[in-house]
Amino acid sequence: MSSVAKKILLATTNPGKLAEISAMLDLNIEWSSLTDFPNIKEIKEDGKTFAENARKKALGYAKQTNLLTLADDSGLVIDALGGLPGVTSARFSGEKGKNRQLLDHKNMQKVLKLLQGIPAEKRTARFVCCLCLASPEKILFETEGKLEGIIAEKEIGYNGFGYDPVFFVPALDKTVAQLSSKEKNAVSHRGLAIKKLKSPLEKLLKTS
Repeated sequence: MSSVAKKILLATTNPGKLAEISAMLDLNIEWSSLTDFPNIKEIKEDGKTFAENARKKALGYAKQTNLLTLADDSGLVIDALGGLPGVTSARFSGEKGKNRQLLDHKNMQKVLKLLQGIPAEKRTARFVCCLCLASPEKILFETEGKLEGIIAEKEIGYNGFGYDPVFFVPALDKTVAQLSSKEKNAVSHRGLAIKKLKSPLEKLLKTS
């Protein structure tokens, strides 16, 4: 096996995702993100499912950069809201901007407002992550992971990002934002999807 690290683009501008995924896929990979390609044309996430968006991003950015590209589409699915925010999770509040912490807070506040007065047993939800690895020519692997929980009545905890502070995991008696990075990676939707990806990706690196 060559000792030269394989270059893979992670199709995100989110430093939290880059840190999580590169830590869990501790293989001989030289990671880059979309921030390394300032002139890249943005792929619209207009698919109806997480899997569809992940495929679009992986293939679209792989073709533009000529790199193997790993894309994820993930979000929060709340039963009492008919599956919302779903594929609109990152932009649920309608707000835009580069202050990710502020956007996360506004998204969570909208969810909490919509669920006001709804009892805990009806606040069931899950985090879903779909991963897709593509070359410029084709889709190579796809995996999915889920984490079940309930929506808390307020933000609790300071770790993680996105909806982590309002996503309570009964089995752990904590929100995801109260978990350490190691604890989160062991149970998270993204962690489960990445675990499924690691073996086929390792084989690919050995043969390429």
